[in-house]
Amino acid sequence: MASPTVENYLKALYTLADEGGEINLSELSVHLGVSKPTANSMVKTLQQEGWVKYEKYKPLKLTSKGRKAAALIIRKHRLTEMYLVELMGFGWEEVHEIAEQVEHIKAPAFFDRMDKLLDFPKVDPHGSPIPDEDGNIVEHHYKKLSECQVGDKVRLVALNHSSREFLEFLDSREISLRLEIKIKSIEPFDHSMLVSYRNHPSETLSQKVSERLLVEKV
Repeated sequence: MASPTVENYLKALYTLADEGGEINLSELSVHLGVSKPTANSMVKTLQQEGWVKYEKYKPLKLTSKGRKAAALIIRKHRLTEMYLVELMGFGWEEVHEIAEQVEHIKAPAFFDRMDKLLDFPKVDPHGSPIPDEDGNIVEHHYKKLSECQVGDKVRLVALNHSSREFLEFLDSREISLRLEIKIKSIEPFDHSMLVSYRNHPSETLSQKVSERLLVEKV
C-alpha cells in the first residue's frame, strides 16, 4: 500500500509529464520542494515497485501501473474538491489543502459513494477532468483566452492554474466557470484584454490572467 509520500510523487509525475509522457528529474525535485538526490532515491523506489521507468541520465516515465495509480489519487482529490464545493459550501479557493489530506484515505468505497452523491461529475470545481474508477481520464484541449481574437464570445470552462491567490483574484472580479466573456479589444503592447461579462461592461485582464483561463466558443 503506497504511503502518502509515494502518492505525492506519483501525482507529481503524472502532472509534470509532457506529451510524450516524459518527466525531468530536476523539475520533479523543484515541484515537490526536495533535493535532487532525495527525488532520485524515491524514483528508484518507485521503479522497484513497477510504477516508473527509470534510466540514469534519461527522462522518467510512468508505467501503465504508475499512471493508473496516479490517476486514482487525482480522482480522490478532485472528487473531494467537488464534494466540498457542491455539498458543503466551500469556495473553490478553499478546497485544495483539504483535498490534499483526504486524497490519502485508503477506502475506494468512500470515494465511490462521494461520486454517486455528486451524480458522477466529469470535472472538478476548477474544470479539471475527474478520472473514473478505473483511472481513465479524458483530457480536454481547450483554447486559452489569450489565444482568442477581438469580437470572440467565449465561455470559461476550466483553469490551467488554480492557486489560492489566483482563485481569490478571480473571485474579486466575479469570474467563475461557465461565465460568458466577450473580447472587446486587445492591447498590442502587452496583450492585455479589455473584456465584458455579466455586471462588468469593461474589465481589463492581463496576459498572465488570460493565459490561465481556458475557454470554448459560445
